Amino acid sequence: MRIVVVSDTHMPHSAKTIPAKLRKALESADFILHAGDWCTPDTVRAFEAYAPVDGVAGNNDGRELVERFGLKKKIELGGVRIGIVHGHGYGGTTESRALQAFRNDQVDVILFGHSHVPLVRQEGDVLLFNPGSPTSKRTQPRHSFGIWEIKDGHLRTKHVYF
Repeated sequence: MRIVVVSDTHMPHSAKTIPAKLRKALESADFILHAGDWCTPDTVRAFEAYAPVDGVAGNNDGRELVERFGLKKKIELGGVRIGIVHGHGYGGTTESRALQAFRNDQVDVILFGHSHVPLVRQEGDVLLFNPGSPTSKRTQPRHSFGIWEIKDGHLRTKHVYF
């Protein structure tokens, strides 16, 4: 199973359309996960044109997106338990807030966004993954998103930079 992982698209503010590099990856996606800050329902529809989509709402998402996706969720894909949260809030770092959100849950990986800083790091038994942003790199040298491959219950992750 090939999953394209994104966050912080901030469309149409940061980009009017999905960037070409990301569109190319979406063409072969079996599933798309988004860790929030879509900004509009039109952004969701743009991703749904490629593959099934799930995710959470972020701090820049309105009521409609919060009601559809929620602010935190657990799903399982290909035998991998995934926690998804945007990571906004008060106290600590974005990374620590993401970890705290799932402190009482059994997850293999936590997908989060908010900081726009790509990250992949093991914390005990849990893999933390932030795909960065494909449209708003902020202080980062490049835009980014993630690709996850799940086979036989094993997860391989990578960032795609452009």
